Amino acid sequence: MAQVTQKPDFEKELEEKLSSIQVDKIEEETKAAAQKTGLPYVNLKSFPIDASAVLVIDEKDARSGQMIVISKNGQNLKIAIVDPQNPQVQPILDNLKSQGYAYGLVIVSPLSLEAGWLRYREKKERIMAPPGVVEIKEDVLSDIEKQIKDIADLKERLTSLPITKVLDILIAGALKIEASDIHFEPEEKDIRLRYRLDGVLNDIVNFSPIGYPGLLSRIKLLSGLKINIHDNPQDGRFTIRRSDKDIEVRVSILPGAYGENIVMRILDPGTIKQKLEDLGMREDGLIQIKKLLAKTTGAIITTGPTGSGKTTTLYAFVRYVNNPDVKIITIEDPIEYHMEGISQTQVDPTAGYTFAGGLRSIVRQDPDVILVGEIRDVETAEIAMQAALTGHLVFSTLHTNSAAGTIPRLIDLGVRPVTIAPAINAAMAQRLVRKLCLKCKKKQKISGEELVLLKKYLSDLSEKITGPKFGESTEIYQPDKCKECNSTGYQGRIGIYELFEIDGEMEKLILKSPPISEVQELAIKNGMTTLLQDGLLKVLDGVTSIEEVMRVVGE
Repeated sequence: MAQVTQKPDFEKELEEKLSSIQVDKIEEETKAAAQKTGLPYVNLKSFPIDASAVLVIDEKDARSGQMIVISKNGQNLKIAIVDPQNPQVQPILDNLKSQGYAYGLVIVSPLSLEAGWLRYREKKERIMAPPGVVEIKEDVLSDIEKQIKDIADLKERLTSLPITKVLDILIAGALKIEASDIHFEPEEKDIRLRYRLDGVLNDIVNFSPIGYPGLLSRIKLLSGLKINIHDNPQDGRFTIRRSDKDIEVRVSILPGAYGENIVMRILDPGTIKQKLEDLGMREDGLIQIKKLLAKTTGAIITTGPTGSGKTTTLYAFVRYVNNPDVKIITIEDPIEYHMEGISQTQVDPTAGYTFAGGLRSIVRQDPDVILVGEIRDVETAEIAMQAALTGHLVFSTLHTNSAAGTIPRLIDLGVRPVTIAPAINAAMAQRLVRKLCLKCKKKQKISGEELVLLKKYLSDLSEKITGPKFGESTEIYQPDKCKECNSTGYQGRIGIYELFEIDGEMEKLILKSPPISEVQELAIKNGMTTLLQDGLLKVLDGVTSIEEVMRVVGE
């Protein structure tokens, strides 16, 4: 048998370099040709192509005209073409005009277009083959809701049902009691089922593992996942269709010691429609954030752990600044909620579309406002800072525990202090605390220990804050139990916040690469209310309890 001789590494490297040089030459020639036509040049290899845009032109027509729609904002299109003189182009453009579309043209190379078409096909397949749909008829849902008033009723129903009907009841029950997540956790002898309600996991029921493989397979099928894969993580999604709205469900499957764990995250679009005023900011904080959102440049960075409501806050910012005169583009991982009038893109590392690469392309799209789902690396951070310095309003998130931690975290990532100081307008941290149930919360006289706690943290409150007065005779609310709140004492959640602006004094401090403690000290000196202080003020307002605030942000 003849042996196949492999090329030495240096030969492979040389070939790759030559190929890269050839590609670069083609792109440079295309850029020069674009200048002659007066049309902008674009390289589609890293361009954020809108999923909603690609299907405006049929693939057959797109190929005949050597073109592709790369962005869509309402009836406004951006179309990439190879040759404006191609006779196939004009009839397609005329057809778009007759449909009420307006368009702008950009020039791309044939190689770039091929890369664009590859992503076009990926997006098309994703759109044309949507995830599974669970139809919940209103009469069925109404019947279930009559039977399920709280967690106790749900437990009773689940224990009396065959496993084949469990999923429908689980979904309906989750919607009824407004759970955010459903957890299936295989253990040695049974399957543990838990709901996350108002941010806290609640045990629902343990059931036999006999029917679990069938339930797992159904969830996999609905989510577009591979049934025969059991030893690797998988992520998917499906849709719950109701008469009034569609609810997305994100599914994560993870192998475990006793079987595959399932977490189903329920994404109710009603959640994301919250106005800025509904987030739970105190009046002084709301005035401050509205002033910041009125600016046209600079960055607002929100921080906090997973599940602290950062995405909801960013979307509320976007909704507040959104109007016909403003172009807003987002880059997210993933797109959790779709918003009208906004160009949303999703990172796709397999296609080379990362936060950094996508953000670099987005900046060239002439946006007014940019939302970056998360700053994870120095490249993304630097591009976001540069965008904030060059005429864009930028919203993003960062994983750190406090607002003061934003500055040292960016420096740790590798961003220069001289860039951070002028780029950031404000840093904000947030958490979610449970709200006391309005039906069963009860008043009681403040204890000596609670009074000491309030004095310790609220005595040095900024003069700008007009918080409620308190003393030995003060009464505060405590949780109780009722069916309305599933005997938890709480119903719903509200945000607690700390926010500081970057003024001249803070800029000087940032240039010294300060530790968190120094940033925190200056922010408080300049009037920042801390997370704990904001939480305790909400206790005095009767919104939540001291116990809940200390659970979430206790020091």
